[in-house]
Amino acid sequence: MIPSHEALARLREGNRRFASSVGASTALPSHDRIRELAAGQEPFAIILGCADSRVPAEIVFDQGLGDLFVIRVAGNIVAPSQVGSVEFAAERFGTRLVVVLGHSQCGAITATLEELKRPQENQSPNLRAIVDRIRPSVEPLLSSHFAGDLDALVEEGVRANIRTSVEHLRHGSPMLEKLVKENGLRVVGAEYSLETGVVEFLPDEPSPR
Repeated sequence: MIPSHEALARLREGNRRFASSVGASTALPSHDRIRELAAGQEPFAIILGCADSRVPAEIVFDQGLGDLFVIRVAGNIVAPSQVGSVEFAAERFGTRLVVVLGHSQCGAITATLEELKRPQENQSPNLRAIVDRIRPSVEPLLSSHFAGDLDALVEEGVRANIRTSVEHLRHGSPMLEKLVKENGLRVVGAEYSLETGVVEFLPDEPSPR
């Protein structure tokens, strides 16, 4: 079992390689590695990321086959299926680091802000389910000093949404909450910059409970 601090260091170093264009993510796994993984997996980190095609976690962290347990959904939202997926990996594989990975210019955040400003009458109920998950994070921003600047709203909304997802994972699952308190599980937020390729990890001080 790889402790959370070591897992985080691996991700930081991998992103440094990627952002510096010196990564090895284009290398294909050997047949021996493929056969080895067929017998089981031991991912060292769980990534709950956005489904955006520009933010594939294995590539931006320069990791290989079997290294990361990746869950991707528009807006990196936390719904029951995402919580269950994190629970599965944390319990089954002993993975001790969870990263909620958002990114700049997130389309799901923009769409939510647009919906809050100009509600659509015939929006797909499936799309609305995503918007409704993001809404509590970004709605307060519409009455803040960011309200007149869409770019600033999206930027702040991305981080607010990441923090909300982190808190949901920390405190919305008895299993994960116990693993955090007793078994060294760590849940952190991070933002990927589409412009630079750099991942910035957000402060991960848990809120008082």
